[in-house]
Amino acid sequence: MSTFTNLLFHIVYSTKYRKPMIQSAWEDELYGNVGGIIRGQKGTLLCMGGTEDHVHLLAKLSPTIAVSDMLRLIKSNSSKMVNETFRPAAAFEWQPGYAAFSVSESQFDRVRQYIRNQKEHHRKTTFKDEFIQLLEKHKIEYDEQYVFEQEIIE
Repeated sequence: MSTFTNLLFHIVYSTKYRKPMIQSAWEDELYGNVGGIIRGQKGTLLCMGGTEDHVHLLAKLSPTIAVSDMLRLIKSNSSKMVNETFRPAAAFEWQPGYAAFSVSESQFDRVRQYIRNQKEHHRKTTFKDEFIQLLEKHKIEYDEQYVFEQEIIE
């Protein structure tokens, strides 16, 4: 028997310390780079959106790679591309960790529209509030003090 899958994921992750590092001038190139990384692992980036401090992906991933391995590849390669190509004043980094939610085919259009409207959505809601709401909606237990990495200022 052949193997058939339709593994749709809504993935969310932020810049290190949620700093507003993603510039609109190179956002499309960043998204294209992420799409290429996913294609290189036999997946498809279906939609990507976000703001200056975080991104959402709707992706169909191959069953041959773990979500954690895909995110490691995406984060390391995309941050390298941003730093080498656009040379931001401070090093561009992603925060460790992410959230990944399975998406049923029946919810595909709804999730895609949600991701496309991120800039509008965040005129009313902070990323922190949005992230906590997503965790709760998907019944993921968490301790709020460990959800986001905190910058230590000495």
